[in-house]
Amino acid sequence: MPRQRHYYGLNHLHFITASTYRRARLFDSDRFRRHFVATLAGLRAELSFKVIGYVLMPEHFHALIWPSERADPSRIVQSLKEQTAKFMLKNLQASHELPWGRRMLAALTLTPTVHLHGPYRFWQRRFYDLNVWSEKKRLEKLNTMHGNPVQRGMVTSPDQWPWSSFRFYFLGEESILPIDRLP
Repeated sequence: MPRQRHYYGLNHLHFITASTYRRARLFDSDRFRRHFVATLAGLRAELSFKVIGYVLMPEHFHALIWPSERADPSRIVQSLKEQTAKFMLKNLQASHELPWGRRMLAALTLTPTVHLHGPYRFWQRRFYDLNVWSEKKRLEKLNTMHGNPVQRGMVTSPDQWPWSSFRFYFLGEESILPIDRLP
């Protein structure tokens, strides 16, 4: 199957999806969720991109971003993955005596023949990137993101899931991660 083409530098939105390695439920941890959101906010300030929407699920995230001249989606996702993986590894190794910490480390352990940069992998190597060309597609992706926790049975209504931009768009409230307006 041919790879999807990515168009960078055209001043438009990108819908990003990335999953944890082996779909490990790393973001069941409130500490990891808070760190992910803080890291995304810090990178947004550092690299000058905009976050138009997002949802953080236990084993993946979706984000609708407007890249800047300083960073394309690949650089943004690479930086986000690197920083969150370092934090999670440090914390999991510090709590390896706890059952959840042991389970997560076991789920993230690579086979001995695959060790390139260490014994663990936190994120799937690739991520999904879709160019969003229209308002219709932007609204579709926002609705998909906000409906994800309900579809998965984690909450009965999107407003009950604090780890998304739903509250910003539909309740006029700030979400845990402040959302940018479209330029």
